[in-house]
Amino acid sequence: TMVEAVKKYAGVDYNEWESDEQARKVAKEKGVEVEEGEQATKGHVLIAFFDAFVEENLVQPTVIYDYPVENSPLAKRKKDNPAFTERFEYFIYAREMGNAFSELNDPIDQRERFEKQVAIKRAKGGNDAKVDEDFVTALEYGMPPTGGIGIGVDRFVMLLTGQESIREVLLFPHMKNK
Repeated sequence: TMVEAVKKYAGVDYNEWESDEQARKVAKEKGVEVEEGEQATKGHVLIAFFDAFVEENLVQPTVIYDYPVENSPLAKRKKDNPAFTERFEYFIYAREMGNAFSELNDPIDQRERFEKQVAIKRAKGGNDAKVDEDFVTALEYGMPPTGGIGIGVDRFVMLLTGQESIREVLLFPHMKNK
């Protein structure tokens, strides 16, 4: 899990953080910068630790699962632990190669997540942020349980060819730097 990986590589345990404030304090002590600042939750801090300490160590093929709700806005919550989602990513050679999750089909939960995202963006000065009302309305009509997976063929080609930039393996020349 993401929690286990952070504990292994960063030496901090998400399960010991009793509050968002305590999580932010641990991040500050370890020199980990959290983008959301004073609005950062335990989930945001966990993600920051993952980015700072874990990803670079995932050289062998590795699956990381149980992502915090904070960075999985379209993924369904886990029934046994609603702070996390039914999501995984796989990594090879310290790079994310793919992503998969169970799609969130609860319109109430989706609206709440969108509203939190909008509040964070507006607090950072983004006045054009808004809830995607059409998407929420569509969910209100009903969506069956679904899932998605992004296999990342372009990223796999990067791995095979030793390319550092995804632009070097894209088939569409207009997407490459000139």
